Amino acid sequence: MHEPGGPRPHVNLSIDVPDLDAGLRFYGGVFAFAETARPFPAMAVLDAGNVTVCLHAKAAGTASSPEGPPRGYARHWTPVHIDFHVADFDATLAAIRAGGGAVEQVFRDQGPRPAAFCADPFGNGFCVIGPGPA
Repeated sequence: MHEPGGPRPHVNLSIDVPDLDAGLRFYGGVFAFAETARPFPAMAVLDAGNVTVCLHAKAAGTASSPEGPPRGYARHWTPVHIDFHVADFDATLAAIRAGGGAVEQVFRDQGPRPAAFCADPFGNGFCVIGPGPA
């Protein structure tokens, strides 16, 4: 249990992908994440600037948990997702499309910042949040 006032845990973000090299190309190409370690052949550690991202190669059809359904990479919904806050909203959306990802819905006038619902080429959903007003 975390003690109030004590040190907080370090958080890593793990993303399952069916192909590690394809995951590295997408996240490196779109967000400039840089690989810093390969502790296992099926795992790459990426420096994302303010968080450590771990890509895990896990084949479609493998068990996601002892009781859960098999892992699949069709577009899927999850209640936990990533928000990427970026300086150049439109360039990031273009890079997502060019990298094989999807820009599913764009919101430009529904809040203080533009936002988009997106997915990587493996079906993992995330949001892109642009800069606020100058």
